[in-house]
Order: sequence, then C-alpha cells, then structure tokens
Amino acid sequence: MNSIAEIPPRLSRVVERLVAGVATSDGAGVKLTRVLTGKLQQRLDPFLMLDAFGSDDPDDYIAGFPDHPHRGFETVTYMLYGRMRHRDSAGHEGLLESGGVQWMTAGRGVIHSELPEQQDGVMEGFQLWLNLPAERKLCEPWYCDFPGEAIPEYLTSGGVTVRVIAGNSNGVTGAVIREVTEPLYLDVHLPAGATFSTALADTHNAFIYVYRGTVQVGDTQVEARRMGILGNTGDGVTLTATEESRLILIAGKPLNEPIVQHGPFVMNTREEIQQALDDFNNGHFAQPRRSTP
Repeated sequence: MNSIAEIPPRLSRVVERLVAGVATSDGAGVKLTRVLTGKLQQRLDPFLMLDAFGSDDPDDYIAGFPDHPHRGFETVTYMLYGRMRHRDSAGHEGLLESGGVQWMTAGRGVIHSELPEQQDGVMEGFQLWLNLPAERKLCEPWYCDFPGEAIPEYLTSGGVTVRVIAGNSNGVTGAVIREVTEPLYLDVHLPAGATFSTALADTHNAFIYVYRGTVQVGDTQVEARRMGILGNTGDGVTLTATEESRLILIAGKPLNEPIVQHGPFVMNTREEIQQALDDFNNGHFAQPRRSTP
C-alpha cells in the first residue's frame, strides 16, 4: 500500500453539534445504538439512519434480523468484526465477514434476513441507510457483497490508514460510486497524534462517528461513541487524534425531497407508503438480483 500525501482543505469544516446515540434494539432483539435518528434526517439528508452495534455477549446479537422488508432506500452494512449470513427472497445469500461491506438497494421492494453465523466472540459494525431519489425509489432491487480485501485502502504520509467504502478521498476511489447522492464513506484509523485531511464537496452534508479513542476537529473534541455533525462551511475537514483512534466519516449530497417513513419503507408521500404496505401484504415485492456495482 503506497503512501499518499493529503491536500489540506483551504478551510476545514468545524463540528456544529455533538450527538450521543440512543440505546435500542431491532430485529429479533439485537442490542445496538441508533446514532442517526429520524430527527436528524433533514439535517443529514440523504442519510436516514445509522446504527452502531458491538458486543462480545452473544445474547446481544445472536437472534439477528430475521426476514424483513425494505422499500425506497439503500442499506450499507459494514462489518468490523464477526460473521453475518444474508439471505433474500430470490434465494441469494452471502456471508459478510470482518472488514466486509454489503451494499443493498431495496428499490421497489426486497425481503431479506441477516443472521449471525457465530456462537460467541465479538460482533461489531454499522448499518447506514441512504435515501434514494424519487425517480429511483421503485428501481429494481440490487445488492453486492464486498469482502474486506475488495475495499480500497490508502496510507497517508502521517501513518493514517483509510478504507474507502464509497466515493473518492485523496485520489482513491472507493468500492461504490453513486451519481445522485454522491456518498463518501471512509473508515479512518489514526495513530496517536496523527492528523488526517480530506476534501468534502461544499454541497454535501457530513458527519463523523468516533468508535475508538478521541479526535479533535477545530476547537471541538469528539470522544468515542459520539457523532460530530460537521457544519457546511469549508471545502474539507482536518482532524487530529489525541490518542489512537478510529472513526467513520460520511458525507453525501442532499436530495431536498420530502421524507415520509413508515418503519422499513421510506417514500415521498403518505400515499406511496400506503402503496408499499399494500404491495408487501399482497406479496408483490420484487425479487432482487445480484450483480456488479
């Protein structure tokens, strides 16, 4: 892995607000922290939800997420540690392992399950919900599994390791590119005292979530298990680790469209939500297909 020299932004964004996640459970009782909730959907458009999960107690995760539907958005599951088996209504299945990512476009409707394939040990990761524009909410479902070794990485001259799940950072293109929402999704590992910079489009909403250590962004310290919502002034962000730290950095171009959510369905109008409920209850959800991104 070659070392890359970062280009510091002319003006770094600052932290507008710190957010502590809400402890909850989902699926069949999986314990998790909901970091991005419905109250932040407009501010962090096009992102709808971010869940962080992590435990070495199998009672916290072993029941997993049995069959459940989605319509109108994309899910991005990033597994730091553990093994999760995906199955869907078309008979597709895949094993998401440590370092891997599953990117799924629910589109007009998909039913799937995500079940742990381990009886003990640590399971840790994130699930991000990314909205779809109105014209693509009823597109054909799609998904792709990316093993850990398929996620592009780079090393900065300051010793920072960056995994590029989506978008482009310091000239390195990630595993997934989306034209409308233009998401950037980085997993950044910083040694103590290291500084990291990356460009951010001035049109994009952005946030960080620190899951190890503590980082400094301007005058604000962001500790572990905290989200830092970044203000929209600046052409990038620069942050410094006050100790060995890890974080995810996420940014995307807002859709500026109405958001109407009913559980696992996210559409633009209440009428479209009712149609989603009717289609699901009548067994009309599409069968997903698997392909390259």
